Amino acid sequence: MRRRGPLNPTGDRHWRGSARFAVGCTLTFLGMTLLVDWDAGTLTPPRALLWAALSATAFAVLLPRRVTAGRGWLTVRGPLRRHTVHTDALTAVRQYGDISSRLVLRDTLGHRVEIDPRVLLANPLLWHELDRGARRSTERGTLREGAEMLERLGREIDDSTARAVLRASGLS
Repeated sequence: MRRRGPLNPTGDRHWRGSARFAVGCTLTFLGMTLLVDWDAGTLTPPRALLWAALSATAFAVLLPRRVTAGRGWLTVRGPLRRHTVHTDALTAVRQYGDISSRLVLRDTLGHRVEIDPRVLLANPLLWHELDRGARRSTERGTLREGAEMLERLGREIDDSTARAVLRASGLS
């Protein structure tokens, strides 16, 4: 039996850099707070524990969600939870917010995923997997809301990719 498509799932190619940035900011915050508290002569074990807890909270806020996709599915992993949606069985795609927009995908099984559209803009392979599944959903008749929004996002991603190719080739 032959498999089509990539054997490995596609992931956000910028996630590792963003995760390293989150770790660096967290360690810098922890180091600076401990250093300032130690220099003031007020560092105690409970205060060090407090700074460590605040640093862990900052890390949880700064760590980006990890997005991966494969044939027929898309997964978003946060620090505590993992959400998966079947892209070939989507029922609705909605976009919320103007400045910090979010795409909300729902499937026929009731699963729900929130994703930042900028992740799809920066990762055309992720977009390809989502688009392929959405087209299957449209063919099957399950995608009843948001198909036009996905088409608009697809045109934006295609335009961005074309501009990047022209810029890289020196034609722009």
